[in-house]
Amino acid sequence: MQILAFGVQTDEKPLIERAFADRHQVRCLDVFMNGDTAPIAAGHEVVSVSVNAELDADVLRTLAAGGTRMIAQRATGFNNIDLDAAAGLGFTVARVSSYSPYSVAEFAWTLAMAVNRRIVRAARRTREFDFRLDGLLGRDMHGRTVGVVGTGKIGEAFTRIAHGFGMRLLGWDIAENPACRALGMEYTGLPELLAQSDLISLHVPLLPQTHHLLGRDALRSMKDDAILVNSSRGGLVDAEALVDELKAGRFTGVGLDVYEAEAGLFYQDKSLEVIADDTLVRLMSFSNVLVSSHQAYYTREAVGQIIDTTVRNIDDYFAGRVGENVLTAPGRPPGTR
Repeated sequence: MQILAFGVQTDEKPLIERAFADRHQVRCLDVFMNGDTAPIAAGHEVVSVSVNAELDADVLRTLAAGGTRMIAQRATGFNNIDLDAAAGLGFTVARVSSYSPYSVAEFAWTLAMAVNRRIVRAARRTREFDFRLDGLLGRDMHGRTVGVVGTGKIGEAFTRIAHGFGMRLLGWDIAENPACRALGMEYTGLPELLAQSDLISLHVPLLPQTHHLLGRDALRSMKDDAILVNSSRGGLVDAEALVDELKAGRFTGVGLDVYEAEAGLFYQDKSLEVIADDTLVRLMSFSNVLVSSHQAYYTREAVGQIIDTTVRNIDDYFAGRVGENVLTAPGRPPGTR
């Protein structure tokens, strides 16, 4: 049986091929799953896709018509998949429910410190032998207040690092994490967290109720000199409202590893094209904004765990098992356990 894997990065390909060895044949493609590429999957019962795949109802119907019955997403989030349509078409859809939380937490801190200490600007200057310090003034994190929005595994790992810096810890989530409490975290309402925090980091999933969690009013409630980091999902932040706040001269820095309209852009070389997304172009024009390409998860440890879990999900499918990572399967409503 040949598995067709879409959206495979160069670094991932040998890891995927090694993981599937002695199990199934795997064919790795660097193109992403969308309406244009879905017909390529014809004749493949199982496909594996990346987080930037576009699996709306039309794409799913194309896959179903071509004989695909199982979709193994190599990611935790699944807001890119129409699960109701998938259930109606009889698909089994599985995801990777967890992987190294340290990969994302450490990268979130990388973004925070990079914008705080003006690392990108400094690196550009010194490459041209400009060693002035003008405009590079940062600030200590020790003693400041960090607001952790979402205190699951990744939020907890982020909090442990913040605790190491000696920061005051504020948290917001639908359920408290005892491990964060033990570190001294105080849980508050979201408005209080936004108003009091010097650094805010987002670690919640993108759901209908969290879409634009940081909208215009929420962004305006933040401190003028706050740092905002989003390494979770782009749709948590209203990008147009964020541009308006930045134009008003607000925020010390913003680190974005995700962007709400990243599909069709991220993970691809667009350097020779005209970027039509005015909001993204404007965001990247600010000297205090750092945008990276949804790479927070991209460590050897995390990618290895993602691939291993994907292989197990596919093994379960062929064995007729419905594991904990399955989002929908024939005869079962989407999203149930």
